[in-house]
Amino acid sequence: MTVPTAWPIVNSHVHLPPNFSAFTTVDDAIAAARAEGVRAFGISNFYDQRIYPHFGQAALAAGILPLYGLEFITQVDDLAAAGVRVNDPANPGRFYLCGKGIDVSRPVPATVATIRRGNDERAAAMVAAVRRHLLAADWPQAETLTAEGIAAGVADRAGVPVEWVSLQERHIAQAIAELLAGLTPDQRAAALARAYGQASGVDPDNAAAVQGEIRARLLRAGQPGFVPEVPVSFEAAYDVIVAMRGIPVYPTLADGAQPVCPFEAPPAELARQLAHRGIHATELIPNRNRSAVVDDYVRAFDAAGLIVMAGTEHNTPERLAFDPVCADGPASSFARQRFWQGTCVVAAHQWLVAQGQPGFVDDAGRRTAATITELADLGAGLIAGQPEGVAHD
Repeated sequence: MTVPTAWPIVNSHVHLPPNFSAFTTVDDAIAAARAEGVRAFGISNFYDQRIYPHFGQAALAAGILPLYGLEFITQVDDLAAAGVRVNDPANPGRFYLCGKGIDVSRPVPATVATIRRGNDERAAAMVAAVRRHLLAADWPQAETLTAEGIAAGVADRAGVPVEWVSLQERHIAQAIAELLAGLTPDQRAAALARAYGQASGVDPDNAAAVQGEIRARLLRAGQPGFVPEVPVSFEAAYDVIVAMRGIPVYPTLADGAQPVCPFEAPPAELARQLAHRGIHATELIPNRNRSAVVDDYVRAFDAAGLIVMAGTEHNTPERLAFDPVCADGPASSFARQRFWQGTCVVAAHQWLVAQGQPGFVDDAGRRTAATITELADLGAGLIAGQPEGVAHD
């Protein structure tokens, strides 16, 4: 593999509007990425991908290679029955699964519409439930809180049709927080205390903290606005990813949960379990992990022949840097090299399958004969702008 003198900035996992995002619009995100020198940018949205053509065009115009991905919340029944926590510390059997390097020219499988419909119905039920609770708590303007109104606001900010918006908990929490606009800090604190039944624990002037607390104390399991999720089966989500010629990818939580979820410990056993389930690629969000832990997982994945990438999500109001760093400082040189390698493999896979050629995995998710080194070299050239003709429509 071609080794750069300094690792280019690549990021495999960012949520962009109309998903909940740190950015107002796709163009806002691309401008920020360009200013930071990002060379490859992976979008990884839930529920609706109609923003992807605009994302791809904007990225290419900025000299950034767009990487197209998906994310699903799935359920593995045998793990749920056994009480095994996977990469969701609150819900045994809940298995987040991503797809990378999908072919955006392919028809979206019908399963995706079913997944979205389940999410939209859940979001509407949550808004109705939390609205009733806030009305009982004498909240200002609580009667204006509707799923339709929240979706319209999201669409307006993102500059997209409202049909592209599939509400998430974070959208609802943001809309609830916005009901407090115009109140003094003391009035906001009093309103939050009425909603919670006890005092708020955050600075009422800190919008991000208020939204996070609202989500935790009004919308999560056991709270007044909670409605259970309707996760798709692991097999159904996996089938969608490979039908779109993507690479199934496991997003690793690691010490982002304390204690580490049992499915993820130790790292070598996680790698074995992933390979057994037909997953040959992994991802970390290093800002929630200590660097030593990142190294432990990256080494285990590497030893098992799995590629690994790094992202930042950007799914909170906080505008992090695009270059992924660990909770306690920069990632090691070894980890950064493997993140670069994994991203290059995804870039190569995406380009090859768009040309009708085999990539990193085939249309059943199995590893092809192509080596990681070969694919990484091709992907490095694509990220650098060579060979010509790699742009995606």
